[in-house]
Amino acid sequence: MEHIKKPEWLKINIGTNPRYTETKRIVDTHHLHTICSSGRCPNLGECWGKGTATFLIGGNICTRSCKFCNTPTGKPLPLDPNEPLRVAESIQLMKLNHAVLTSVDRDDLPDLGAGHWVQTIRKIRELNPQITLETLIPDFQGKKELIRQITDTRPDIVSHNLETVSRLTPLVRSVARYETSLYVIRQIADSGVTAKSGIMTGLGETIGEVEKAMDDLLENGCRILTIGQYLQPSRKHYPVAEYISPEQFASYKETALKKGFQLVESGPLVRSSYYAEKQIQKF
Repeated sequence: MEHIKKPEWLKINIGTNPRYTETKRIVDTHHLHTICSSGRCPNLGECWGKGTATFLIGGNICTRSCKFCNTPTGKPLPLDPNEPLRVAESIQLMKLNHAVLTSVDRDDLPDLGAGHWVQTIRKIRELNPQITLETLIPDFQGKKELIRQITDTRPDIVSHNLETVSRLTPLVRSVARYETSLYVIRQIADSGVTAKSGIMTGLGETIGEVEKAMDDLLENGCRILTIGQYLQPSRKHYPVAEYISPEQFASYKETALKKGFQLVESGPLVRSSYYAEKQIQKF
């Protein structure tokens, strides 16, 4: 596919400030993994500059090989039993009021990493009792008992990304299925925890397909939606089919709110954890 030139609205200046430098120091010193770095997030400078980060647990090697994702794929190392404490201590040092937690897929583990999730959440709450918490979880292969382990810890928001429309899911997600992700969202919503999801655009989807994904998420109890532009991490990843205009993102937001979502973040640089600290205030 012919390379498409990146438009001006996607060119950003990361920049630094003392808070960014301190956040980076804490992340590096405590040997933490963040999706901000591994996912090459375009908002890294802004978020770290505000002292917020999305912590990646379970190591930094994923058992899946989705064509849109920059996280390394392969055989993961054993879980680090000290990771829950390191993450909790780092959040304490950063003086965060809100934190986001996510993980790689650990299909190699008997419980797919659910127990490690629970330990980390509990340790974060133990050291940071006033914190609000969002968890961006994998699909846990749709296993209800594993999803329940996470929702039983009562995070303020539990998110699971649909990633893309139904037709494109087999092309860009290596293991996950569209219907499985919707089932995960339904389990979150049925638990009484606020359910959130996100999709990427620019993969070749149509406006109608995006609106159908909105309907499917709403039908399964999703209340918060993020919509952003897919950015190809490298030449070996799935190519960008189109750069969606800021005007179309504004139209998607208007449509989603009219359909019934309670909060929508939609824009070229929006990622699933973008402005997460503001979203928690509404819920």
